[in-house]
Amino acid sequence: MKAMIVKEFGNSDVFELAVVEKPTVKQGHVLVNIKATSINTVDTMIRQMGPDLPLSPPAPAILGMDFAGIVEAVGEGVDDYKVGDEVYGCAGGLADLPGTLAEYIVADANLIALKPENLTMEQSAAIPLVGITAYEGLQRAGISQGQKVLVHGGSGGVGHIAIQLANYFGAVTFSTGGGDKQLALIEKLGATAINYKNESVSDYVNQYTNGTGFDLVFDSAGGENMTNSFEAAKLNGHVASTVSLVSLDLSTAHFKGLSLHVVFMLIPMLHNVGRGQHHTILKALADIAEAGKLTPVLDEQTFTLEQGSGAHARLESGKGMGKVVISI
Repeated sequence: MKAMIVKEFGNSDVFELAVVEKPTVKQGHVLVNIKATSINTVDTMIRQMGPDLPLSPPAPAILGMDFAGIVEAVGEGVDDYKVGDEVYGCAGGLADLPGTLAEYIVADANLIALKPENLTMEQSAAIPLVGITAYEGLQRAGISQGQKVLVHGGSGGVGHIAIQLANYFGAVTFSTGGGDKQLALIEKLGATAINYKNESVSDYVNQYTNGTGFDLVFDSAGGENMTNSFEAAKLNGHVASTVSLVSLDLSTAHFKGLSLHVVFMLIPMLHNVGRGQHHTILKALADIAEAGKLTPVLDEQTFTLEQGSGAHARLESGKGMGKVVISI
């Protein structure tokens, strides 16, 4: 089969097109003919850092985590899928799990679900990692109807899904963005847009919550931005973060009695613990999509398998909107 492989880690131009052995199905897994995959920030981190990132696979490696495709073979012990089923999931591209920049993947049946019937392969491939992340974060933070929810980075991969899910769960949703295109997308997705470049946290907390603070803050920007999340949350509020690799003074979180929920959705893949939960979430996301309440935004630039380097470069440029997708 054709695959884009990385023989050494570094810049986006390290990918090479190669012909590698087609994988064979095994117990508890399905062989999927991949039709589309999408690029996530963690994919670019693995490509850049290699062994310096503990979850990276050894070179030569096939990167890529998300996919949508058609089941070609079913392994022993798998009863939920049959040949010809259209599925999607996040099942490779790290540690010892071969990735999705290839024509085929052998995927753990617990890490996939039937793809949404009303979405294309490309749209479906854009959902798994960001969708599971957004769903898990909102659920762990106890989202409920009528809450005021703030999403940081609402035009990004995780953020634009988090907005739609927050709306689906009945929240009143607000989101930060930093440019006209980003703010327009946020409004289109059903959230009140906040330009963080010219509105301070205290400004928008006062304007939209009468100074009380938001019930739940979903921070897909993370890092130093978490201090803004702490400031924006109400007393005894909840903050869900997807990027917590940072040293911070937690005094604000302490004096406000905040609950911090760190979401690292790769844990089931890395440790082979609780993988079935990903299937459950993917099934729920498919139901939400089929109800017309979840549609991933695809970047205007499209790529083929052979253009994997370009897809990585596009995501890293910061100019993409929504998800960068590759058709295979």
